[in-house]
Order: sequence, then structure tokens, then C-alpha cells
Amino acid sequence: MSKTKILIIEDDKHLSKLVHYNLEKIGFNCVTAMNAEEGLAQLNIGLIDLIVLDIMLPGMDGFQFCKEIKQDPKSAQIPIIMLTAKSEEIDRIVGFELGADDYVVKPFSIREFILRVKAVLKRGKKESPDKEILSIGELKIDIPRHRVTVADKEVMLTYMEFKLLVTLLQRKGKVQSRDILLEDVWDIEADVTTRTVDTHIRHLRQKLGEMGEQIETVRGFGYRFFEGE
Repeated sequence: MSKTKILIIEDDKHLSKLVHYNLEKIGFNCVTAMNAEEGLAQLNIGLIDLIVLDIMLPGMDGFQFCKEIKQDPKSAQIPIIMLTAKSEEIDRIVGFELGADDYVVKPFSIREFILRVKAVLKRGKKESPDKEILSIGELKIDIPRHRVTVADKEVMLTYMEFKLLVTLLQRKGKVQSRDILLEDVWDIEADVTTRTVDTHIRHLRQKLGEMGEQIETVRGFGYRFFEGE
């Protein structure tokens, strides 16, 4: 069985070596890049299971890099942990809205960082305890294959969009508050003020076309996937 491969994009050589050493020490296969351009080149070389991404990079910054790969169907499902000295809440929110899976602020404990890496990888591999194939109308979700189709046409979703859609469909007919979705989908504490849920709902509606109309806004409460007749 091949090792999990992690791409570290960090222009601080000392920190890059520290992260690389500690991840390989526990069994991961790591490659490094000093900037976004080198990171993109590594993505073209082979399969990457997780990206550790610094925001303050020379040239294309981490936000731009994240946006670019999340818009590419070939790389949209790769989880991203942002690693940055920017601790403002707005930066964290932007990162999540662009599709990042976690956000670690420097300086950080290497033990905590490793736990976050394992949690994000586990989150991506976790199988649903319910049905492996979900469907309603023309919408079909193949959970093990991470594949979504509408009228037999594949719809490309980011990892977080996919997880949000699965959560809504598994709880169809039941209203889900923004706080519940933040906790269950993003693992974010409910007291964080963010438009992340609304942004991802908007993207889902756009990508699903007519089936996106099944995601209803329940004013003052949150969202639900319409159960139908």
C-alpha cells in the first residue's frame, strides 16, 4: 500500500524542513515547494493526498493558489491545511470560503499540527455510516467514489461542498442551522461569525442547476434539503 503523500508549500526553509521531518517521521511521504508555481508543478507530477499551504508566499499567494486548484476538477478534492502567521478572523474565514479544510496559525505546536493533519485525512477517508449511494430525483451521490451526478451528468464539487451536500441529503426534510452545519461539516465552533455556510450553499445551488432548488432557505433558522412528496 502506497504512503499518503503530502505537499508542503512553504517559503520558510526552516519551517518547511521541520514540518517535512516530523510528517515523514510518522510515516507520510512528503514533497516540498517554495512557492505556488513549484506547488502546481508538483501537483502535475503525481497524486497528492493533502496540501499544507502557507498563505504569505512570493508571487501567487496561498489564497490565490487555493482558489485555482479548487476550481480545477482534477485537484478540487485535495484537502488543504493553511499554515500562516495571519491570525485575523477574516483571513480564516476567507480560507474556509475558498475551500480550505483547516487553518493553523504560526507559531504552533508540532504535535497539534500533526493531529490536525491526521484529522483532515481521516475526515476525507471516513465512510458514511448510512447508505453509500444517496439519490433523490435526478441527483445521485456515490459516497465511496466521491461522485455526484445530475441527470447522469457529473458535477464537480470541492471536498467541503461534497460533505455539505451529503450532510443535507442524509438529513433531508430536517432544518439544519448554520451553527450545526459549521460544527458537523467544518468542525468550527458555533460562536465563530462567518458566511462560509451561505457561500457554500450558493455554490452548490449554482453547480446543481435545477436540483439546487431543492436546497431551501428556512428564514431565521438555516437550510434543509426538500424531502419531496
